[in-house]
Amino acid sequence: MALPNTTPRWAAFARDTNETKIQLALNLDGGAFPPETDSRLQVAEGADGHATQASKSQVISISTGIGFLDHMLHALSKHAGWSLALNCKGDLHIDDHHTAEDVCIALGYAFAQALGTPTGLARFGYAYAPLDEALSRAVVDLSNRPFSVVQLGLKREKIGDLSTEMIPHCIQSFAQGARVTVHVDCLRGDNDHHRAESAFKALAIAIRGATSRVAGREGEVPSTKGTLSV
Repeated sequence: MALPNTTPRWAAFARDTNETKIQLALNLDGGAFPPETDSRLQVAEGADGHATQASKSQVISISTGIGFLDHMLHALSKHAGWSLALNCKGDLHIDDHHTAEDVCIALGYAFAQALGTPTGLARFGYAYAPLDEALSRAVVDLSNRPFSVVQLGLKREKIGDLSTEMIPHCIQSFAQGARVTVHVDCLRGDNDHHRAESAFKALAIAIRGATSRVAGREGEVPSTKGTLSV
C-alpha cells in the first residue's frame, strides 16, 4: 500500500495504434488505481484468469493474448509490489512481436510517469531469484538513461505462445520506456521456463529495492550531479 502522507505513485493511460490497443493502470505501491483509469479496464479487474490476483495490498489483472507474457508480467507485478491492470488487443495474426514489444514499452512509460522525479529513493537495486534449478540476477539503476544488457541463455524457440527471442526484448523494451538501466543475467538453469521466470522475479525485486523510499532523504536527488534529468 502507498505510505501515509505521500503522493500516490500511479499512472493510467490508453495507447491505440494500428498494431495494438492497450489500456493500462499502474500503482507502484500497490493498492488502488488512479481515478482516470480507462473504463475498459474495469472488466479486467474483476475477471477470472491465470494472471488475475487480488489481495488487500495488490490488484493484478493482465490480458495480452499471450499466456506466457501474462505469466511473466504477473510475476513482475507481484514481486515488485505493484497493482497493475493491463489489457492489450494486438495483431497476433501476424506474430507476437508488436504485442509483446508495445506492452512492455507502455509498461515502462507508465512506470516512468508513476515514479515522477526520483527524489528520496534508493535509486539502485539488485536481487537474485531462484526457481528450482534456475538462478537469475538483476541490477537496476533509476538513471534516466535507458540501457539494458539481458543474457538469459534461452534455447527453445517458444515458451507457450511467446517467442524466446522476445523475452529479453521485453525487458529491453521496458527499460527503454522506463528510462532505466537494467542488467539481467540467468546464471544457471536447465529449463527455459524456469530461467525466464527467475529473471523476471529477480528484476521485480531489484525494482522494488531501487524505488523504495529512504527515510531521512526526502526530497534529495540520489546523484552526485544533483539531477537525474537529461
